[in-house]
Amino acid sequence: MTQPFSAAISQIGPDSDVVVTSRVRLARNISGFPFVSRASNPIRLEIMRVVRHAVDHASKRTSADQELRWIELQSAQSRDRILLSERHLVSRHFANSDWPRALALSNDEHSSIMVNEEDHLRIQFLCAGSRLADAFTAAFRLENALAESTNFSFHPRWGYLTACPTNVGCGIRMSAMLHLPGVQIMKEVDRIKRAAKELHLAVRGYYGEGSESIGDFFQFSNQITLGSTEDALLEEFNGVVLPRLVGYEREARTAALARHRSRIEDVVFRAHANLSAARLLTADAATKDLSRVRFGVVMGLLPVDLATIQRLLLQVQPAHLSVIDPRALEGDEIEREVRATFMRQALARGPSEPNPNS
Repeated sequence: MTQPFSAAISQIGPDSDVVVTSRVRLARNISGFPFVSRASNPIRLEIMRVVRHAVDHASKRTSADQELRWIELQSAQSRDRILLSERHLVSRHFANSDWPRALALSNDEHSSIMVNEEDHLRIQFLCAGSRLADAFTAAFRLENALAESTNFSFHPRWGYLTACPTNVGCGIRMSAMLHLPGVQIMKEVDRIKRAAKELHLAVRGYYGEGSESIGDFFQFSNQITLGSTEDALLEEFNGVVLPRLVGYEREARTAALARHRSRIEDVVFRAHANLSAARLLTADAATKDLSRVRFGVVMGLLPVDLATIQRLLLQVQPAHLSVIDPRALEGDEIEREVRATFMRQALARGPSEPNPNS
């Protein structure tokens, strides 16, 4: 595995005060094969062979940073699979499955293809900040390169045929992970969820489907792809939906700071003090406190670099922490002690001094 600093979720992009990452994902299946859930392991292996041939063909047409490397998940170490999940490159379900499956991953970790997840291929582009249009262009560029040597299942009336009916049609899911502490403080989460429902959006937690929100991080994605074009869906999500959600959060932050400044400062500075002094820290506790510190940083309350906070949000997760310090694998209490020590040292170093062990 590469170092966490290449992961999109640890980087900064446009509108990163609210938008942590943007993703475009395309669900595709290969003609002549049953869906993954109905395929035997020998058929799944054959799907992998066909996709790898297409990946090798596509890689010849890409730049060095977008060249795809092949990772067979069934033979990968458990920690490496969890690392990929923590970087939001694969779903938890995919990481923990036991059938033949693979990941094609670009060197810069923006482009990836899950092979034999719910569909034969999940082609995706993940980037920092609000860059859905860039992700859209890159995902379709990769799909076009794969299509030169692969036939995707397509119906002239229904569009791309997918394992989940909600993906039939364009087979595209656009999503953004947002940090919404202002909405949470102003008790407007229900308002956001109602607005999301009216806009036909799915709202999920930190690790996507089936996960809970941790530290006021939420993922929003379109739910319907049938009966609309890819360009129309992008225009709606990127031009209307995402700006509206970002606007809600920024308005809520301004109102919260105006009405509850002392309470907010207390929460932010307590979180920073706890991370700077704690001797034992769980991953969830560290994530929640880093979320509060992140809020303080973007509101100008703390002189900490936002890129540092984004990197730490990834590094405190269990698998990444064990790469930094293998002692984290020795037991729950030792893991919490290692995490607390790492956090104290990281905040003491400041933004210009990277961890020499990472």
